[in-house]
Amino acid sequence: MAFFFSLFLNHPSFILRNERVREFRIVESDTLNYTLKLALDDEGRPQYFFRNIFTPVCYTNECKPVYINFYWDLLGNYMRYDLPENKVLTKVDHDEFKEEDYQKLQDILAQPNSIFAELKMEDLIAKGTEDLTDSVDVKAGATLKTIKNQVIDGAVYTCYTLWQIAYGKAVPEMRKIIESYTDDKLLHSFLTSNNFHYQYWAMEKVVDQDGNVSKSFEPDLQQIISGKNIFTAKYALQHVNNRFFESKARQLWLWESYQKAAYPLQITILKKLANIPLTSPLADNLKAALPNANQEQTALINQILAKN
Repeated sequence: MAFFFSLFLNHPSFILRNERVREFRIVESDTLNYTLKLALDDEGRPQYFFRNIFTPVCYTNECKPVYINFYWDLLGNYMRYDLPENKVLTKVDHDEFKEEDYQKLQDILAQPNSIFAELKMEDLIAKGTEDLTDSVDVKAGATLKTIKNQVIDGAVYTCYTLWQIAYGKAVPEMRKIIESYTDDKLLHSFLTSNNFHYQYWAMEKVVDQDGNVSKSFEPDLQQIISGKNIFTAKYALQHVNNRFFESKARQLWLWESYQKAAYPLQITILKKLANIPLTSPLADNLKAALPNANQEQTALINQILAKN
């Protein structure tokens, strides 16, 4: 059966809607389906996804039930987990997790590029045991000591199973679900968020292939460029059309941003200016900056002034 979701009330896969939680039945196969939940605020705006998980974790001669709650952001990026009341996680021989084990599990689940992405369970575990197999280092290109640092001793099955859920097939479905909620309000909230995943995703929506920015989102792009995240700022600068920076007011703002920016972003701004007609105030500011500029900055500023 195809992996799917539904957003429509009259579809059998849509099983509940109220003002706080919206639920979706996710079908992975003929025998496996589960409920994915979308938390909403009082206005019905999406906040995050979560799932109340029950899964068997099978060891050598028995399967143990694991109860755990997972939380993802609106683009399916894993955030955290917690446990239902009175539930605990256990290792082989029913030893309960210690506090440091729970913290290590969070660290393991927070790694999207985990060793678990490239390996199957049988690659990790020696047959008939819960011990790491000696062949895993060959497949993973790492030493067993390194791999042991990425799992919890006595709970390799649990770590593997839960990581596969955190980064499993439901993740792309969350992105499909959030598409149905996409409107200007959601895009504004994403662009002004501290979540860089949201910012990149929203910029792809509001900046077209030619670098033109939808008018109502121009202040949001300025906020990203002058913000603290140098990576999203550079991305915005490199993808926005040169015409975005042609007005006198925009160039004065960009110069103020330049003065406050970290050095790598300053270089990106100067490279952007190389292909933009300068207004007189910006040209004057660039000339005034030359005495205090280093060699790289001086070369770029002179190139800009020469073109103008």
